[in-house]
Amino acid sequence: MNKTCLIYNYAQHYRKNIFMLMDKELDCDFVFGDKMDDVKKMDYSLLSHFKKEVKNITIKKPLSFQKGVLSLLRENYTHYIILGQADCISTWFMLFLIRLQRKKIFFWAHGWYGKETKLEIILKKIFFGLANGVFLYGDYAKNLMTEKGFDEKKLHVIYNSLDYDEQKELRNKLNAVDIYKQHFSNDCINIIFVGRLAKVKQLNMLLQALFELNKLGEKYNLTLIGNGEMKDELFALVRKLNIEKNVWFYGATYAETELSELIYNADMCVSPGNVGLTAMHAMAYGCPVITHNNFSMQMPEFEAIKRGKTGDFFEQNNINSLVETIKNWVKQNFDRNEVRYNCYNVIDSKYNPHYQIKVIKSVIDNI
Repeated sequence: MNKTCLIYNYAQHYRKNIFMLMDKELDCDFVFGDKMDDVKKMDYSLLSHFKKEVKNITIKKPLSFQKGVLSLLRENYTHYIILGQADCISTWFMLFLIRLQRKKIFFWAHGWYGKETKLEIILKKIFFGLANGVFLYGDYAKNLMTEKGFDEKKLHVIYNSLDYDEQKELRNKLNAVDIYKQHFSNDCINIIFVGRLAKVKQLNMLLQALFELNKLGEKYNLTLIGNGEMKDELFALVRKLNIEKNVWFYGATYAETELSELIYNADMCVSPGNVGLTAMHAMAYGCPVITHNNFSMQMPEFEAIKRGKTGDFFEQNNINSLVETIKNWVKQNFDRNEVRYNCYNVIDSKYNPHYQIKVIKSVIDNI
């Protein structure tokens, strides 16, 4: 009988749904790293098969090591699912030793970006090639890996997910309200961003675009939901551009009831840098997403964006392109309910934990 061990870098709160389903539907123990910046940790008590927490050690960036995972090789596991980071030294040890024991190892990984250096290509070909299979976040990575000669049968796309069940329940209760009109005292188009205010998100571009749009007579508001290291710098830029009346620093919240109302009532979500899980969160409540078009520099969730259906793309690092893309989305005057349906359909069909567990179980049961 199969017995599985999941070894992950951290128990991210936003992954609790898929971890709980694995706990319920697989004979699976859970081992998590102890830290990941300021990301909120899930409650371990939600998992009946939580085994232990191990220490994440940074050797010299980007190299790391998970202290305490090698002892798991003495356990009676038949399958290991491990976060597929080739810069984690302990994962390399696990890879070779698990294969020597003739057990099965699967990586849960981004896989391929399309920006790999020659050295990274060599290492990744060895790393992923030795695994029995790879669970990938998207078709983009699968296609790139297939082009590099990987066996397509070993590549399993499971996409990504958030707290799907709660979000679906909330969205069925949502109605349009004037939350933004009450705050801004105007009828402008409302843009939101949901996520950490991090440098990689390039939110300074979004503020500059807002300034340019309003200067052109195209009136927009912007609500930033989240906190992060760029908050003070963004505050300063808002003052410099004199757009205080059109920018709402809402702050961080993990309350889905608040987030659902804010996202549902926005006209669009814009993420000038990597979009990541922001796309999932926005589309879960029917909000279209705009982000940049350099897919080799994107996170896998960009695939959920379909031009004219669930959002659009602009030319990376080009403020004029961002401005025009925002304007064009509004100008096309899409049916708002149809856009909501398009977004819901993407999440319901692929980007949810039920789809993920279905694929994971099918692979584990047959290999």
